[in-house]
Amino acid sequence: MAAPTPSPRRTFLGRLSLPERNFLADALRTETVGGVILLVAAVAALIWANTFGSSYTTVSHLHFGPEALGLHLSVAHWAADGLLAIFFFVAGAELKRELVAGELRDPKAAVLPVVAALCGMAVPAVVYTLVTVFGDGSTSGWAVPTATDIAFALAVLAVIGTSLPSALRAFLLTLAVVDDLFAILIIAVFFTENINFLALICAFAGLAVFYLLLRFNVRGWYVYLPLALVIWGLMYNSGIHATIAGVAMGLMLRCTRGEGEEHSPGERIEHLVRPLSAGLAVPLFALFSAGVSLSGGALAGVFTRPETLGVVLGLVVGKTIGIFGGTWLATRFTRAELNKDLAWADVFAVAALAGIGFTVSLLIGELAFTGDDDMINEIKASVLLGSLIAAVLSGVLLKLRVRRYRALSDAEELDEDESGVPDIYEQDDPEYHLRMAAIHERKAAEHRRLAQQAGAASNKPDSPA
Repeated sequence: MAAPTPSPRRTFLGRLSLPERNFLADALRTETVGGVILLVAAVAALIWANTFGSSYTTVSHLHFGPEALGLHLSVAHWAADGLLAIFFFVAGAELKRELVAGELRDPKAAVLPVVAALCGMAVPAVVYTLVTVFGDGSTSGWAVPTATDIAFALAVLAVIGTSLPSALRAFLLTLAVVDDLFAILIIAVFFTENINFLALICAFAGLAVFYLLLRFNVRGWYVYLPLALVIWGLMYNSGIHATIAGVAMGLMLRCTRGEGEEHSPGERIEHLVRPLSAGLAVPLFALFSAGVSLSGGALAGVFTRPETLGVVLGLVVGKTIGIFGGTWLATRFTRAELNKDLAWADVFAVAALAGIGFTVSLLIGELAFTGDDDMINEIKASVLLGSLIAAVLSGVLLKLRVRRYRALSDAEELDEDESGVPDIYEQDDPEYHLRMAAIHERKAAEHRRLAQQAGAASNKPDSPA
């Protein structure tokens, strides 16, 4: 009896499908621009807070909104609970698309990024906890270093000029999507104290109406926007962090394409809302959250206090070891093999890049130490410093491989037959090879003509000997 044929090994970080590559390029283009704006907003916040600190505090604590509805909030509060709901709406839509049409739709393929993301959250939490336990500090901030900021990471890539291959970018994006999901669960489970059940029930009723409207294909922003605002307000008053409403509505979008549809409703809505999230909502949150005092003594104190040291080590060491170690172990247990065009050093560099935990880390820091403004400022400083160290470390590692990345990226973009589709995706198309044959025949004919001209010129009497 013949032995069973072993199943082929799955390629890790292999080539993306063409539709997935195009969607990824469009999404990351927006996130990269948003990331640069985010960097500018963070720097502006630091300059403002460290030069005109009193005005920064005054504006951040300025309250407005309908008090009768329980929404008389400070500017900083509106940014954290209101604007970030838009960010989490996009995260929810992104996760839904990944689950039904992207990298997470195949359970076997999803194992690697999910395990990597989970390890990339668990190890930083363990690192923080160990540092604070042995340093006699507070373990309340264990979740602060667990988050990855995809926009900030892409901004770093844009600044250092590294053209990562699409497979590595997709891996980074999938890590961030799974990371956002579990960050939302952490916020909902661990940072909810008092629940107003009436408001929560009404919020769920609003979500049910939102879902039904989507399923009956009701169109019109004027229907969904007011309903979304009502759901958000009810969720905020329920005691559960209001950003949960954003991700819940994002997850309800239909992200599969119907007959005759070029893009699903979820893809269209995400395409419309993503620039608002990346270019306005997240930068404004950064502007009113990243403004912390960065005196020499304050920065030095980051490495002497267990809570802040735990955040820095969690982001820089925990994230890198967690993601790289989780990925390596997952490939061993799933019999996956790394793309032959890449090396494990590339995975390590991306793992280090994922240590940039800006937006959600700042948010969790505020929630973890509510009421202790001094500690919140110190935690924010540690998030900024840890993210900066991770950015510099990953930048150095990625620069070491920049020539390889550019060669792979150029190969992915090459469209020699000018069909609008990169050549690497047309290798199984007979028409592509016929077009290339015609191109080469025209080039050969031109070279023969030039050769004849050169030969005729060399045979002239006055031609040089």
